[in-house]
Amino acid sequence: PLLLAAESIDAVEIPVSGPEINETVPDAGVSYTPAFDDLPEPLEAFRPLHDNFLYVDVEVIRPAVEPCIKSKAHSLGFQLAGVTTPDPPIHLDVYKQWLEAGHHAGMGWMSTERNLQRRGDPKLILPECQSILVLGIRYPTPPSVPLVSRGNTGKVASYAWGDDYHDVLPERLKAIVTFIEGELGHSIPNRWYTDTGPILERELAQRAGLGWIGKNTCLIHPKAGSYFLLAEIFLGIALPPDPPITRDYCGSCTRCIEACPTGCILPNRTIDANRCISYLTIEEKESIPLEFRSRMGNWIFGCDVCQQVCPWNLRFAVSSDEKRFAPRPERVHPALIDELALTPQEFNRKFRGSPLKRTKRRGYLRNVAVALGNAGDQST
Repeated sequence: PLLLAAESIDAVEIPVSGPEINETVPDAGVSYTPAFDDLPEPLEAFRPLHDNFLYVDVEVIRPAVEPCIKSKAHSLGFQLAGVTTPDPPIHLDVYKQWLEAGHHAGMGWMSTERNLQRRGDPKLILPECQSILVLGIRYPTPPSVPLVSRGNTGKVASYAWGDDYHDVLPERLKAIVTFIEGELGHSIPNRWYTDTGPILERELAQRAGLGWIGKNTCLIHPKAGSYFLLAEIFLGIALPPDPPITRDYCGSCTRCIEACPTGCILPNRTIDANRCISYLTIEEKESIPLEFRSRMGNWIFGCDVCQQVCPWNLRFAVSSDEKRFAPRPERVHPALIDELALTPQEFNRKFRGSPLKRTKRRGYLRNVAVALGNAGDQST
């Protein structure tokens, strides 16, 4: 059906009878075959001009902008797109309790008053915000079950097999904003993030209908699994919000909790970062506690175990076709002894544009040393 948006013009003639004609409505950017039945009501400005045309006085017909925005996001590689409001998050109390328990480990920036205030009210980030566009883009799917250590090789979380999403996604988010402004004909207040802002992004994604928050704390789409990177665009325009996913599809399943090597998954769908392999191999700046070293196996950057055992991934997850995230063989199963010999220059060159650079060389070699110790090869 044809929808309306206010944009003044002097007049436009629209054919409404006669042979089938594909006519492009000025400024609308879509083709359709007009007929009297297409015309929305009420439209008092419409009046006959002659047998085959109507005369429109003041408003131009153009499609609703939200479907166009989602279509643009899909064309840029985002498989998931939904809209929610900038209302305060309903799970902020859970987040506060998580901080009070010290489960954020050494990530002190998460507990600052400024950070907490902004997570509690998205409008403190963008006062003009009326809608939040939440996006998800698929990254490579690892093997469906955790692999046993392959000798002196390491394992890297699959999101880090290709280019760093912090480098890949910003240009696409900017492109969406540019597209929206082009559709509207004017600039709009906006702010975008991809795992970089003080927001509870998985709650926003759940509210936007992209999935539910699983027991492993990941956002899970009921037909696509959880191997997605999230991004958000705060917009100073009102868009119709999508219905949230309110059902818990995890049910009685506890596979992720049982499979976690370090027991870091908590009953309230949060994680104790102090015990999480992803935190220990990426964010921990000091030595890895002795009690967790043997449980890390050969993970040297991140961990996929809780997602690999998830039934929703076993059934629905598919491989990513995003070239920028395509696996690079040397990152999927890096040779540990070779990695241990990396010089600072070699490390910087090898991981330029990669998420692995976040650990810095010191942290990376620490992880490699732990994995080599777990390999149990006396020759190393």
